[in-house]
Amino acid sequence: MSAKKKHLVVSRIERAKRKTKNLAKTIFLVLISTLIILSVYFGYQLLNSPQYGNSLPEPTQRFMPDEPNPNLKAAIVDQLSLTIPNETFKKEAAAILTKANYIVDYYSGEKVTVNFYRNLPTGNYKLIILRVHSTATEPQGKEAPVALFTSEPYDKTKYINEQLDGQVIWVAYSKEEAEKGIMYFGIDPTFISKSMNGKFQNTAIIMMGCQGLENTLMAQAFIQKGARVYISWNHWVTATHTDTATTRLLQHFLIEKLTVKKAIQETYKDIGADPIYKSLLIAYPIEALNYTIDDIQK
Repeated sequence: MSAKKKHLVVSRIERAKRKTKNLAKTIFLVLISTLIILSVYFGYQLLNSPQYGNSLPEPTQRFMPDEPNPNLKAAIVDQLSLTIPNETFKKEAAAILTKANYIVDYYSGEKVTVNFYRNLPTGNYKLIILRVHSTATEPQGKEAPVALFTSEPYDKTKYINEQLDGQVIWVAYSKEEAEKGIMYFGIDPTFISKSMNGKFQNTAIIMMGCQGLENTLMAQAFIQKGARVYISWNHWVTATHTDTATTRLLQHFLIEKLTVKKAIQETYKDIGADPIYKSLLIAYPIEALNYTIDDIQK
């Protein structure tokens, strides 16, 4: 074979090698691009799935004052309605709130999910009543940060990041139910700090559940998120007592315009401590004790 022919053969081989190499590069780049696109797509789908939605559900019921002010809204979050319903409390609390000129959104228990708590600040509520189960006691009996119950059944495959970070945990109404696997998602104070969307706007939080101020971790989380005052119980409380106490507190605080401290004192004069657990209403932070509702929300 002549040198010229050998050169042509070599040139064709080199061209073929280059084409193969270029094709491999092209295929590699296409694969990488596809993986990036798929990652972005599935990440978007995950963040925008119902699990991570960015809006509150429609309220179960809305109560309107005679002269509604769109900047004056309150929410009654009634997770207890599924286990300890109290229509009288709902009506009396709503009547006091509307008399104080609040638009009132009432959320029944089935709406109280992890995602509901995530988006609670987006409702722009000036006052939030949390009629929810809560606990600051671990199943082993040890003291723990306050956990707010949802009505969403616990699933170890949901809210993976939040579970790994301890923002959501499992909770149960009793040790026996936990042993049967009847558990729900609970909201830890770190969820308030890290995963709630937006901020509260000088909101007054009345947390009606047990042990809401057994320690201040949940209260601190709400205050850091923009709430102005957090009122709750220093120990366990019965549903009947917290319902009665909260309506009296609302009357003294919103209608009579007493300070937080005076409203709590008058509520105690009205009905005393919890008859079984002897728990008392207290407030956080201490400087909020001298605030009226007008001071809090100005």
